[in-house]
Amino acid sequence: MAKCTFLQDFKDFAMKGNVVDMAVGVIIGGAFGKIVTSIVNNIIMPPVGVITGGVDFTDLKVTLKEAVVEGEEVVSEAVTLNYGQFIQDVVDFLIIAFCIFLMVKGIAKLNRKKEEAPAPEPDPKPSNEEVLLTEIRDLLKKKA
Repeated sequence: MAKCTFLQDFKDFAMKGNVVDMAVGVIIGGAFGKIVTSIVNNIIMPPVGVITGGVDFTDLKVTLKEAVVEGEEVVSEAVTLNYGQFIQDVVDFLIIAFCIFLMVKGIAKLNRKKEEAPAPEPDPKPSNEEVLLTEIRDLLKKKA
């Protein structure tokens, strides 16, 4: 019987709105990341490369240790600091962060508009006659 309870608990957990929303967000986020990376690599960085004299940021590096080659065989690979790739990743991050900022700001603006919707007007104050009649009714209930 514990097995059914465990499965039911898992089903309840997995079908909660927050978990499903989070899963959808992760999947869309992964696809969104690919789109932003493509925008950065194919649209933004080529003009930046032209402005900087044709430099491809991903190729920028500092060689700490040269490769050791004996004949045609590489004995040990070169050790490099690939700061160009780091610059590329920072640009990717900044664009993704900016896009997410705009999305969150837009969602917050939509939520504010929902909250600003006029609240229903409260019931009008009862007239003096209604108050007096209510008091008389309550007194009569007490006597009966």
